Amino acid sequence: MKKIHLVLLLLIVAISACTAQPTDITTEEAVTATATLPDPQVRITPAPDVEDAVDAFMTAWQSEDYAAMYGMVSAEVRNTISQEQFANRYLDTAAQLTLQFESGIEYDLITTMVNPDNAKASLQVNYNTYLFGTFNRQIELPLVREGGGWVVQWDDGMIMPELRGGNVLEVVRQTTSRGDIFASDGAPIAAQEDVVAIGFTPGGLNEDLMGLFYTTMARLTIYQSDEIVEMVENSLPGDYIPLGEVPESEVDQNMSALSALSGVFLNYYSSRFYYDGGIAPQAVGHLTYISEEEQYEYLRRGYSINERFGGTGLERAYEDILSGERGASLYLKDANGQILSKLAEKAASPGQSITTTIDARLQYLLQQSLGNFRGAIVVMEIDTGRVLAMVSNPQFDPNLFDINNTNFVYADNPYFQADDPVFNRASNGQYPLGSVFKIITMGAGLETGVFTETSEIYCGHSIVVCGGSELFDWTFEKEKPPSGDLTLPEGLMRSCNPWFYYIGEQLFYEGYPNAIAELARDFGLGQLTGIEISEQPGNIPEQVASCDGNAQLAIGQGDMTVTPLQVARFVAAVGNGGTLYRPALVEQIGVDADSASYTFEPESTGTLPISEENLALIQNAMREVIENGRGTAQLQLATMPYNVYGKTGTAQNPFGDSHAWFAGYTRQNREDKPDIAVAVILENAGEGSEMAAPVFRRAVSLYFSDYTNYGIYLPWEAYPYVVASQTPIPSNTPIPTNTPIFTETPVGEEEATEQP
Repeated sequence: MKKIHLVLLLLIVAISACTAQPTDITTEEAVTATATLPDPQVRITPAPDVEDAVDAFMTAWQSEDYAAMYGMVSAEVRNTISQEQFANRYLDTAAQLTLQFESGIEYDLITTMVNPDNAKASLQVNYNTYLFGTFNRQIELPLVREGGGWVVQWDDGMIMPELRGGNVLEVVRQTTSRGDIFASDGAPIAAQEDVVAIGFTPGGLNEDLMGLFYTTMARLTIYQSDEIVEMVENSLPGDYIPLGEVPESEVDQNMSALSALSGVFLNYYSSRFYYDGGIAPQAVGHLTYISEEEQYEYLRRGYSINERFGGTGLERAYEDILSGERGASLYLKDANGQILSKLAEKAASPGQSITTTIDARLQYLLQQSLGNFRGAIVVMEIDTGRVLAMVSNPQFDPNLFDINNTNFVYADNPYFQADDPVFNRASNGQYPLGSVFKIITMGAGLETGVFTETSEIYCGHSIVVCGGSELFDWTFEKEKPPSGDLTLPEGLMRSCNPWFYYIGEQLFYEGYPNAIAELARDFGLGQLTGIEISEQPGNIPEQVASCDGNAQLAIGQGDMTVTPLQVARFVAAVGNGGTLYRPALVEQIGVDADSASYTFEPESTGTLPISEENLALIQNAMREVIENGRGTAQLQLATMPYNVYGKTGTAQNPFGDSHAWFAGYTRQNREDKPDIAVAVILENAGEGSEMAAPVFRRAVSLYFSDYTNYGIYLPWEAYPYVVASQTPIPSNTPIPTNTPIFTETPVGEEEATEQP
């Protein structure tokens, strides 16, 4: 009862306080006090933006981020389909549509309709495909509120409306004939052919018919009789020895002899055939099968799962042109596999053929000339950039990548061989250049004005430069007398190391520390040439950090590497008066010249920044290398009946014996035979004058004699194109990456010497 009384009392007091008029506060003050009260705070939570949700979902589709898309569908949908199943729906559709990568999906938001708990967006979607062009579809995207945002109430119809209800797409692909590849004279290099794979078992051979066996096999394959004899002698009786592949027509011409032989196996098949065991196989390339890892990508691009495509060389670079346009039909099927409709159709069109700049006969004979050495030869027209031959040794047979070829099973996979014969040393091999680089160093010395034609030094066994580094001449190692007083042109003729060490030192101290490196880049080194196939840039240092470094660079050593292709290109420019041409392997696309889609035209990519007078001094010195009795190539080349210019090189490297270089050009001025530049490298072969110069002679002699003059026997030959004895094959190989192979910079008495 007391509690009730207390409550009533408090209520009476409160009412009295509210009704009482204050006696000490004016009306104005009361108004002011009321005006200062804070406004009420109203907080409104905005509804989520439907357009943002739609854009997020569609952008994830464009980038093929199916995990992100799955995260934007409703919980109800996620309970009926897993993330993997969701992604596979999109992936399968993309493969059947041949949806383009990068830009396969484009969309425009047309309208949106929004309610408190659900919304709907209408979109125009473009499906850009490789085979069928562009599809246009309007799709409806329903959304529901979930967790404070919009999510997609997804079904299959949001991929394509036709897919709603369990329908699926199916594409039926049609392959087309691949374009052929021809030599410059029209002879086939790669074409569809009925082929016979040839092999033998030594134990099955008739000893009374061995002569017939050797002559017949030599006539049909790339091997000579002596080489086949060696195969027989080095094999076990039960071994199967693959000899190669031959057009069926040639086998038919020799069938009377083949019918008499036992132990010889002929396996017939039809496929893309590379003639003569592969003409310029590293440059032309080969076909390869779609790997399991690549299947989805190539299905998207319109290929059939068992189709082959260009793996290397021109086959890869011109894949789209050679393979043609694939045909296909796109069907819509129901869940039971019944065709509901044909959505699209694309007719196939055959690939275009390519005519190369390659002189097939010259290429073939040079391929047979390098013995067992690793190395490369590049032959290029000096006034156009046409590549007439691109040899990389060891060779490989591109027919061995065809599973229809029985020899495929028995031969070693070229990719697994220690010397990687598929690797193109001509365009991808990166090497120190050695004394051939002195051409550039001489140019830098003359162009800076620090040296002239009459500048002279004593070329002894060694020279002290850069404040105390004693660097040696090649005559010291070879125990030959010093070269004596030499002018600068004579220094190039004699390949005097001290002369060029001295140039490197003086340019460094005279305010031209980067003159040699800059001129090397102007000569096209340290950068891609622009040829159609894969290549590496080599390395020319951006900044020369020390006098010693510049002295080493001056003789083509130190932190520098080049490719044989780059060397042929700049030597061609020296020979033609200073124009750098883009090297080219493709003469024409399309068989008929009148309707060809491409025809080669020489393309100048720069001019050597060197005066006519100084260029003439270099040219004359390169002639003296061959013609002068003291020239480093006089012994090997002076008797040639051709007007040739060149430079020897022996490049030190940290992986074994020196690399042998020779680079030069001709000046015959014949209307029927354009003049050529030739670059030769033999890895770990020793001196350029002894080993590479004879290869240069062979290339020039074959070219100008219409293949009748092979020059001289090469040091490793029993007779032309046949190795007398096995030449050692060291285990290292140039690195086929952008990482140059740096050579060590020797110091003091251990300094490496550059030989001619």
